[in-house]
Amino acid sequence: MNGSIIDAHLHLDLYSEVERKILLQDLKKYEIEALISVSNNLSSAKKNVELAQIDQRVYAAFGFHPEQALPSEIEIDQLLSFIKNNTNNMIAIGEVGLPYYLRREKPEIPIEPYLEMLEVFIQLTANLNKPVILHAVYEDAPVVCELLEKYSIKKAHFHWFKGSSVSVQHLMQNGYYISLTPDCLYKPSIQQMIKEYPLTNMMVETDGPWPFEGPFKGRMTHPKMIRHSIAKIAELKRIDLKDAYQELYRNTKEFYQL
Repeated sequence: MNGSIIDAHLHLDLYSEVERKILLQDLKKYEIEALISVSNNLSSAKKNVELAQIDQRVYAAFGFHPEQALPSEIEIDQLLSFIKNNTNNMIAIGEVGLPYYLRREKPEIPIEPYLEMLEVFIQLTANLNKPVILHAVYEDAPVVCELLEKYSIKKAHFHWFKGSSVSVQHLMQNGYYISLTPDCLYKPSIQQMIKEYPLTNMMVETDGPWPFEGPFKGRMTHPKMIRHSIAKIAELKRIDLKDAYQELYRNTKEFYQL
């Protein structure tokens, strides 16, 4: 192996108990130093706190995943209270953003309530001085960038980012970070973005337990897959594999202050 790795974005709480046990037992074997486990809602956040307390290699982020129905006012208030009361147990706000895929399935869904909720999370990010982990792809990215700029947010992590060249340039100009998943092995659009985006603002992730295609089809998503991603990034960037490992590892450590 060429160095330690960090999974910058996964949903550890969504794995089954058996899968999670296997994954955590494998961390040392595959030199996986840390996992950034994001939350979908309040119950997810509570589970991630529990997992982080059991295993110090797990770092919890708290948020509300946008690709689901909006929470009630009571639910969002409870989540916000939980976040404020557990700031010391939180590595970042996340996962938050806008419901791109949900709106493709149901175009009648209004975007305004999601924008309002996202602004609350971004404002909280500014108040707590924490990084924010974003689900904002394609045409949603410029809208989210405007909100980040409104609150002078610098530490923004666009996970599994996909978007136009214009959006990519916007993220680059603002110094935002993106993270790549194992789909970089078989998605030409992602490979092109890797060539364009500065390595200094990249991280690697799995978004597990989300499944992948190509060489990973039918396999449980595991942080060890990141090693294949790093090899592909090194190839596309035309740099030494060891240098790619070191840069991606350093980026994640510094961004999340691990």
